[in-house]
Amino acid sequence: MAPHIAPGQLRRYLAVGVFSTVFGYGTFAFFTALVSRHIPAGYMVAGLVSSLLNITVAFLGYKWFVFRTRGNYFKEWARCLVVYSGSVAVGLALLPPTVFLVRYLTGRPAAAPYLAGALILVIQVMLSFLGHRRITFGSGAAARLASQGSVSASEEMRRR
Repeated sequence: MAPHIAPGQLRRYLAVGVFSTVFGYGTFAFFTALVSRHIPAGYMVAGLVSSLLNITVAFLGYKWFVFRTRGNYFKEWARCLVVYSGSVAVGLALLPPTVFLVRYLTGRPAAAPYLAGALILVIQVMLSFLGHRRITFGSGAAARLASQGSVSASEEMRRR
């Protein structure tokens, strides 16, 4: 059974998500164009640098407009990093084979990193809402576990 979603929360999440996705992809494309001239597979560096910037921008949008939480900036930002770190790791792991596949299928080597980045973004967006709702801005067990780190799941269950 899914927990109740506050009225307008999903709509606000999608609006902030569209903005942060466009901003995120824009910074990825910008850094890819900037770095790829100087570094082989510069899209990997671009993916990492743009991810750090985009996580912070998305966090502020979700905090202020979607989940509307007060205070706890550092704790929530740290939990946001936890949520996104998995997504970033998956994205960086999928990027080289996806770039290879796009190059192979399209025959457009220069466009491949941009197309691959857009494809991977779809996967990352689909998973982030639940992670942010439960961990970053949640007050439930998952948020407490993420912020405490040392509490075991069985300890958390006993507390209930």
